[in-house]
Amino acid sequence: MGSLTPGAMASPVSVPPRPTLSVPPQPRLRLFGSPVRVPASLWAWPLILSLLVVGGVMFWLRSQEQASLTAQREEMISDALSLEAQMTGRLDGELAQLGILADLIDSRRLTPQAFDAHPVVLDGLRRFWVSVTWLSDAGRIQAHQPEEADPVGATRRQLSNDGGLTGHLSVSLAGRTDRPGGLLVARFSAAALLREKVPWWLASKYDIRMVDDGDDVIAATVEGPRDEGQAWYRVSLGPSLPSAWLELASRERIAPWWRTLPVALMLGFLGLIAGASVMLRKQMRSVSRAEEAWRTEAAWRTAMEDSLAVGIRARDLDGRLIYVNKTMADMVGRQPEELVGLLPPMPYWVPDELDQSMRRHLRNMAGQAPRGGYESRWQHRDGHIVEVMVYEAPLVDAQGVQIGWMASIVNITERKQLEERERRQMEAVAHQARLTMLGEVASTLAHELNQPLSAITSYNTGLLNALSGRSDVPEPVLKALQRQGEQAGQAARIVKRIREFLTRREPQREPCDLHEVIASGVGLLKRDIARHEVEVSLELADDLPRVIADPVLIEQVVVNLVRNACDAMAGQEGPRRIRIHAEASCAAPSVTPFVRVSVSDSGPGLHGQTVATLCAPFFTTKSDGMGMGLAICRSIIELHYGALDASESPSGGAMFAFSLPTTDADTDNDNDNDNDTENPA
Repeated sequence: MGSLTPGAMASPVSVPPRPTLSVPPQPRLRLFGSPVRVPASLWAWPLILSLLVVGGVMFWLRSQEQASLTAQREEMISDALSLEAQMTGRLDGELAQLGILADLIDSRRLTPQAFDAHPVVLDGLRRFWVSVTWLSDAGRIQAHQPEEADPVGATRRQLSNDGGLTGHLSVSLAGRTDRPGGLLVARFSAAALLREKVPWWLASKYDIRMVDDGDDVIAATVEGPRDEGQAWYRVSLGPSLPSAWLELASRERIAPWWRTLPVALMLGFLGLIAGASVMLRKQMRSVSRAEEAWRTEAAWRTAMEDSLAVGIRARDLDGRLIYVNKTMADMVGRQPEELVGLLPPMPYWVPDELDQSMRRHLRNMAGQAPRGGYESRWQHRDGHIVEVMVYEAPLVDAQGVQIGWMASIVNITERKQLEERERRQMEAVAHQARLTMLGEVASTLAHELNQPLSAITSYNTGLLNALSGRSDVPEPVLKALQRQGEQAGQAARIVKRIREFLTRREPQREPCDLHEVIASGVGLLKRDIARHEVEVSLELADDLPRVIADPVLIEQVVVNLVRNACDAMAGQEGPRRIRIHAEASCAAPSVTPFVRVSVSDSGPGLHGQTVATLCAPFFTTKSDGMGMGLAICRSIIELHYGALDASESPSGGAMFAFSLPTTDADTDNDNDNDNDTENPA
């Protein structure tokens, strides 16, 4: 396999300098061991191919020019017809307004004296009429609007100064049988009609003009005549203005194909290709002389690779193994001859990770392997796993063409095992230290808080006794003091239970009503619930059996789960709902019946995290959290022989649920767990 180039692979072995070899020129190259004859005219092929490409590009530019002109004209015709339809529709509407006035005049419901103030006349002047005139059958002016003192005179003057010419619309009036009855004429500003009906995007794309039969401009969106080089199209405005035409002239000029930048670039490209072809001819001669020297150097490298402690493999562009050294073969317990010629999947891939290994292989074949190397897992022939570090590099031939990939492989199994042992030891030590410190802190806090709470309870009781017999003390004050004493007593009981919990004492289990426990826990969070604007719904079955549990600890579990749900929805838009559901359940007659309580919210959900991760000590998603709330909750539930789990809520958000047995589990365990209960806190 002396024809393969390993590339610039790092080698930990120091190789002595090789002597300079003098190799006579050879007319052939070797590709994967097969001789390939290089034609003497190879240097002219790029020039010939470039001429063909340039000819094809010029033909394409010519066809593109014709296609662009055709598309431009079709688009111009479509825009002209669309604009003509809008303007014709507008003029037809104005004729309809004149028809309304004509009907009023014919029916003698409109007199010349009331003509000036009629709403149809005033509305037309406000739009874009310049003037409206009522002519009798003798051609005399019966009425004319506007007058100088008319309140819409400013609008009239503005319309008359728009520039360009004006057009007129007329409607005949009914008269006697022997002569016509007159005429109703409205003069309008053509420029105002253009300004109103031409959208901005059309005006930026075309020069739009209204012209008559003699090519005189009636109104236009631009000044000056049309350029000779502009593409244009005219369409008649129809019966409304029979002697007027709408003209669109495109502002976009399509240059001839031979005057475009690609033509200049291709001519320059041809000159460069011609020069490159001459240089290529000279280069090919030197490459032929260097080819034999390169093959000899490849033989040196092969001998060097066999002596390395680093595995080396070479693959072609299809992923076929074309070379492996002895070290690489020993890593997987096989001989080099067994591996050469194999295509994926490889026999040393881990069977359970075939999909992952195939994806990694396709990534590497696409040239996306990490430049700093990547870790992989292989399987030795005897079945044990080999951890390796792989460094990929392109494999090129003498022509500089990539023909595959070369990789160096380092066995890091022992290093990974050592790192894993050290990591586990460090985690165990750190975890134990944190648990010990947390237990000491919690025990100290429980002890120190007990005395202030006792003092608060005593002072509150004394104050309540002193004020209860007085008639001048308001009833709300006495209720507030009573409620304060109840809360202080509740806090004292919580501190006491926590202290007993931390000193490895069993919880004080007693039959308790979950309705009262859950309602009490929610009541403790009324302020937080109101502050976060959360809607809490209790769906508790009426026939819930009483459970054997410590009500104070179970209440703290409910408080923690509800508070976490409120915090999760604190920054969210939209409705914020918490649903607490409780029902009795029994999986089988032989299984102890239990009550399942679930707390679900409409927050962002668990983001794929499991209950094991969420309940791990010191794991938290809050910026100010300690990460112990859920861990303690799970410990409390497990001490009551229940289970805590978490999942995505069917209606969106997260759902935490715990179960409690309805009978004392101590009677079913034969007292096996009396001394084996571990304190997870």
